[in-house]
Amino acid sequence: MPATGSGRSVFTSLPVNERSDEDAVLMRRVAEGDQAAFASLYDRHHRSVARFAYRFVGEAGRAEELTQDIFVKLFRHAGRYQPTARFRTFLFRVAANHCLNEVRRGEYRVQHVSQDGEEGRPLQTPAPESESPQRAVEGRELEERVVEAMGQLSDRERTAFTLCRFEGMPYREIAEVLQASEAAVKSLIHRATLSVARAVEAWQAGAEIPARSRA
Repeated sequence: MPATGSGRSVFTSLPVNERSDEDAVLMRRVAEGDQAAFASLYDRHHRSVARFAYRFVGEAGRAEELTQDIFVKLFRHAGRYQPTARFRTFLFRVAANHCLNEVRRGEYRVQHVSQDGEEGRPLQTPAPESESPQRAVEGRELEERVVEAMGQLSDRERTAFTLCRFEGMPYREIAEVLQASEAAVKSLIHRATLSVARAVEAWQAGAEIPARSRA
């Protein structure tokens, strides 16, 4: 399991009351060899982890492979888990590390996002069948531009932006995932949002996508 930049394991975070986090209780049972508890965790979180992975690699098949890898890590290292953070926070820290390692090894894509999302609220996109043909074409073109824009973000900007805008995770939990302050997380999301917005505006004006973020 990869360690964070500070040298701390991804299995270490901030204190939490285990009784208030049923997933943490399940994870402790997994550490004791309870496969039914592991199946419950998988059923609860598989879709959100796969969705998160897809934002990084852009291929459903590869995202599913990464998701399986992430849950294998959870199972193999369950004995090292300590309920010092909410399980969901811990899970996305593991997922973020794994997905970022994948991104650094090869190509990736991300999905279309709107700039109207708020902290704690995942962004929603209309179902394809509810769109007119013209709106569907426009949506695909915009998605391509946002794909390129998110490709210019730094690793931490991309992670913070994805957790906030797609997973609806509050700043406090994102800060735990990234082991950063809430102020730093807000800054990352702000810069990422501005970068994506500028890229879309540049595309609409017929210009090139702005240069990669150095933050």
